[in-house]
Order: sequence, then structure tokens, then C-alpha cells
Amino acid sequence: MIEIVDYGMGNLRSVQKAFSRLEVKANITNNASQLASAEKMILPGVGAFRDAIAELKQRDLVGPIKDHIAADKPFLGICLGLQLLFDVSYEDGEWEGLGIVPGKVVRFEDQPGLKIPHMGWNRLHIATPNALLEGMPGDAHFYFVHSYHVIPTNDSYVATQTDHGGNFVSMIAKDNLFASQFHPEKSQRCGLKLLRQFAEL
Repeated sequence: MIEIVDYGMGNLRSVQKAFSRLEVKANITNNASQLASAEKMILPGVGAFRDAIAELKQRDLVGPIKDHIAADKPFLGICLGLQLLFDVSYEDGEWEGLGIVPGKVVRFEDQPGLKIPHMGWNRLHIATPNALLEGMPGDAHFYFVHSYHVIPTNDSYVATQTDHGGNFVSMIAKDNLFASQFHPEKSQRCGLKLLRQFAEL
């Protein structure tokens, strides 16, 4: 069973609906014991890093997330769900993250003509192939909406990069841990393909 982590923030129904289109059962839950038994887990998210990490802690969901990843069971973070995996975020202050992936979350630097937030469709440049990107068209575009991006300390986590005022890391992958800055549930055919391949892991 795919369990979608409900911590009171994010696009939970959109993610669940995408799996429904694929005829794949995905359950939304904030129950720690149910998450502990998940075969696959998804951490979505939209909103402020500070509020999200506070909600995860308050609802005792940090342990099940860390244990799931440590057990090398398939995990997918989406947008804020990617950023929360990192050591620290500098979004409106300095906030400690889950500390699962070494690195930080920073705002795009202001540049003449650069729109922040980065919003809309953009391409992925594959740095390291992984199971979720297998067979993806070379011109595949995915949907983004974010003002902050991740900088992993270890380049081995970098799966894809995307150009917005310079290259930023748009997806990470290591073993059964995957996380994307883009929203596969909003990315039509290519996004559904990625989610199907996650479901089939």
C-alpha cells in the first residue's frame, strides 16, 4: 500500500487523484502506526518550511518517515517534501530539517529578468538515471512552483537538474529514496508515468 503523509499541509488529494487515474490504491493518513507499516510512502507539501517541520514533529510523524527511509523502502518526496529531507532551510529564517539528506535549502538569487517564484513548465536534464525516469522522453517537461531550491552536499544524490537562472537540483535519488522539486501529479502524461514507475517499484 502507498501511504501519503498527511501533516495538514500540501496537495494530498491531487496526489491521491493522480494514483486513482493510474488505478493504483493510495491512502492518505496521519496515523504514525499506519505509516510505520507502509510499503511505499509519499511526502508531499506546499507552503512554508517552518510550519511543515513543526507539524511533522507535533504529529509524531518524523520517526515513521525516518524509519521508512532507513529501511530502504520506496519513498517519494514532492516539492516541499523534497526540501524537508535536508539539514536546514533558510526560508524566512533558519530552520532545522529532517536531516536525512546532507545539504541546505536556499532561495533563488535575484537576477535581472529572473522570475521568482519559478512557476510553470520546465525540462529536466538527467544527471544520474533512476527507476522513476526510465523511458522518459528526452523533451519531457514537468510543472514547478517554488522560490527555494535544494543544494545537496553530496553530488551522488543529484538525479536531475533544471535551468532557471542557472542549473538547480530538481530531483534527487539514492537507493529507494526519490524526491522531486517539480509536481509529478500536475505534470500530465510524464508525471503520471513517473508515479506509475514509483508504484511498480
